[in-house]
Formats: sequence, structure tokens, C-alpha cells
Amino acid sequence: MNELKKFGPVSFIQGDKGGRYPFCNSLFIEEAGILIDPASNGEVLKKLKDKVNQVWLSHWHEDHIMYLNLFEHCPLLMHKLDEPPISDIDTFIRWYGIDERNEKELVEGWKQLLAGQFNYTPRRAHRHLKEGELIRMDGLTIEVLHVPGHSPGTLAFYFHEPRILFLGDYDLTPFGPWYGDRYSDIDQIIASTLRLKRIPAKIWLTGHEHGYFEENPGDKWDAYLAVIENREEKLLEFLNEPRTLQEIGKAWIVYGKPKEPVVEYEYIEQISMKKHADRLLKRGLIRTEGNRYLRL
Repeated sequence: MNELKKFGPVSFIQGDKGGRYPFCNSLFIEEAGILIDPASNGEVLKKLKDKVNQVWLSHWHEDHIMYLNLFEHCPLLMHKLDEPPISDIDTFIRWYGIDERNEKELVEGWKQLLAGQFNYTPRRAHRHLKEGELIRMDGLTIEVLHVPGHSPGTLAFYFHEPRILFLGDYDLTPFGPWYGDRYSDIDQIIASTLRLKRIPAKIWLTGHEHGYFEENPGDKWDAYLAVIENREEKLLEFLNEPRTLQEIGKAWIVYGKPKEPVVEYEYIEQISMKKHADRLLKRGLIRTEGNRYLRL
């Protein structure tokens, strides 16, 4: 069973599967009863249930809300820009770029997945957390950082006195940044990551995988962002001949190989690569021929 690893007033709960999707890492600030991102380990979170007074979300994705249903009695706090998909399942699915008019089977599959595996029930935020807000409690100040890109309302949290920075899904993993839904933004991800890098923390906690660094991540910051450029280099090479977005998706430049369920991951792959194609178009490195992209 996952244990709580304490960093001063902040307890880190690694998610199942080593903090990998469909789980995330959670934080618990016992003194204030604040739980952040309740999707780590169901048994651990059940034991904490009576100690939790508030639940905070770093963002709206399903792998951060799996056990939110355990805390229906608690106020929910998050950024206002990420509340729409949390409050309505149809909006949740649309934010993944899925059109109910043309993708009815995919929509139904997502609804079953969200209700079954992720325990989705609509929630409204009790209060919206804002950029620069300082939340003070006995001996601890939490600064709210709005770091859009991964999602419009993605939040990070800086615990001032112990100098602990929760990066959320700017997780510095070898996979690199994720931007596979309708409103994620690559350029914002770069700006937000660089902002987080400048914060003078001593401990860095992340939303996935190993999840904590007790020394500065150093080269991992640059390696994380370099994944974006590496993906675009691969796309440019693939576009030596005209390709449709569907063909680009089947090249698996982001995920490296097909993942199950293939139809859903192909959709995410296409959305991700469309963002790269748009960036390359703006830079004048590719052009379009009808519904195909081609390197210049």
C-alpha cells in the first residue's frame, strides 16, 4: 500500500502504477485538511476521508478526479477556467475534441469509462482559486500559481516556508509535456514550465511517476521541453511527402506505438499533432495541399 512521504507540512501520496496514468500523485496538508488531486490510491484516501476539509484540483483531467466521489462532503476549489468539464460530462468529452454528432460510439465509450473507472459525478466548485492568491494558515503560506497550457486553468502551488513547489502535470517525465485535448496549448506549456523553473524551491513535487525531487531537477527541465522540438523534427521528416492528419496520427509520434483503446489514443494523437502542425505552419516550415500537410 502507498505510504505518505512527508516533506514538512506536506504529505506526498504516490499514485498506483508508480503514479502513472490512470492515476496521479496526491498531496495532503494535514494541519489544514487540504487534499490536492484525489486520484492516487483509493485505500489511502479512504483512510484520510475524515481528516479532509477541502479538495483542491490542479486541473480537470480524469486522472486527477478518480476518487473525488469520496469527498462529496468537502468544498471543491479549482481555477474557474477548468470548472466546465468538471460540472458536465458532455462538456468534459467535448473538451477532448470529440464531436457527439460524428463520434457517437466514441462519446458513449468515454461516458462509460468516466462513470465506471473514474467515478465521474458532476461537481461545482465551492470557490475559485486565483493567480497570486496567498492562502495563510498556521506557519504555512500557499501561493496559487496559474500556469496554463496543460489545460486552461492548470494550477501549481508553492508552499513558501518549506519552499516546496507542486508542479502538477508539468511533471518533468521523459514522456514530456502532454497537450492532447482541445484547449491545451504548446506555447503556454513552454512559458509555464519556464516560469516554474525560476521559482526558488528546495523540494519539487509532481503529479505523476516518481513524483519528487529533493535536489534541483537540473537538466530535466530542458529535457522535458526538448521533447516538443523532437516531436516537431519527427513530424517534419514524416512530411517529406503529403500526409493527412489521420496519417500523421497513425505515425504515433507522441506515444511511440499504438495504445489501447486504439481509437481513443489515435484521436488524442491527432489532436496533439495538429497543434504541432499549426506551429510549423506559423513558422513557414510546412504548407497545406488540400487536407494534407507537406514540408517546404
